[in-house]
This record gives sequence, C-alpha cells and structure tokens, in this order.
Amino acid sequence: MGRILSEYGIYLLEALGKTLLLALLGLFFGCIIGVVFGLLSVVKSKVCNWISLVYVNIIRGIPMIVLALFVYIGVPYAFKNFFGTRVMLTSLAAGTICLAVNCGAYMSEIIRAGIQAIDPGQMEAARSLGLPYWKSMFRVVLPQAIKNMVPSIVNQFIITLKDTSILSVIGFPELVNKGQNIIARTFMSFQTWIIVGVMYLFVILVLQWVAKMLERRLNRGR
Repeated sequence: MGRILSEYGIYLLEALGKTLLLALLGLFFGCIIGVVFGLLSVVKSKVCNWISLVYVNIIRGIPMIVLALFVYIGVPYAFKNFFGTRVMLTSLAAGTICLAVNCGAYMSEIIRAGIQAIDPGQMEAARSLGLPYWKSMFRVVLPQAIKNMVPSIVNQFIITLKDTSILSVIGFPELVNKGQNIIARTFMSFQTWIIVGVMYLFVILVLQWVAKMLERRLNRGR
C-alpha cells in the first residue's frame, strides 16, 4: 500500500480532483434541468405535468451505465447516420451530459416536493398583490423552497459523486478508472481498491457533515 501511495499518490489526487469537477458540473446542469422540469410538474397544466412525469420516469428507469454508453457512443453514431454530421464527444462532455440528465430527474422531484411543501397561501398572497404567476413563483415561493431543499441538494451531490465511478466505462479519468490503471501496472488490486474506497469515503463523510450542518442552521433559522 505504501508503494502505491508513494508512486501513484499524486496520480490518484488528480483523479479525485477530476471526479469532483465532473460531479460539480453534473450537479450544476442537473439543477438547471431539475428546476425546469420541477416547475413543469407543479404548474396547472396537464401537458406540462405529463412532460415532466415522462422525463422523470424514463431517466430514473434507465441504468446509468446504459445512459453513459448511449451518450458517448449512441449519440455520435445517430448524428453520423441520420444527419451526416460527425460529432465527437470527449469523455468529460459525455460524462457531464450523462450526470446532468440523470441528476436532473432526481432534482426535479426534490424541487417539486420543496415547492409543494410551501404553504399555498404564499402564492395566493403574492398573486393578490398583483404579481404574475411566474414572478410570484421565482420571487416568493422558490426562494423559500430552496431553503428547505439545501440538505437534499447536498445529498444529491453525494449520489452524483458516487455515480461518477460508473463513467469509467467511457474512459473518463476519475478515481475508479485510475485505480484500474494502477492495478494493471502493479497487480495490487486489494491495496488499490482500499485506497480508492477510503478517498471516496473521506469526501462523502465531509459532504455528509456539511449537509447536517446546513440542516441544523436552517432549522435554527426557522
């Protein structure tokens, strides 16, 4: 184990940095997607509700590894064969799209639940003051809902961080991918996976601590 840390420690830390970058990008774009579909799920329109429901159910029903391979291999193949356009996605771009689409489905449910937890009287009061529906949503309801959603968003980031390990199948140089490379060179699989597991565990424990601290602060502020 000491040999791996001394020879490949920097290598693994770089992989951890790329893992965190990918998770942050996935969460950022996933939040944007989640806001869009979360709002579609709460508006008084059956068409919008149906669109959101279909998206959430389809994405949540597809395994991440299938989605990753579809984005990285299937999408360029479709563009080449159906549109005659050559599109090449880097593993970072494909990984970000895959995580964002997957994360967006879960964020949509978090946002929907957060909005529905707010007293309907808040929207009615804003509308009675003359604010249009969307201004009432973005200026009155959503800020209160986001405050309640912060712990859930941090937990979703933890899930997204763990999901990055699946993207080793498309060659993104995250921790699992680099761990496999180290094993191929050293044949020390047991020690390598212990180190990789501890690195994941350390980051996730820190994030769980942050989530608990935020939850306590938000509870005190109520």
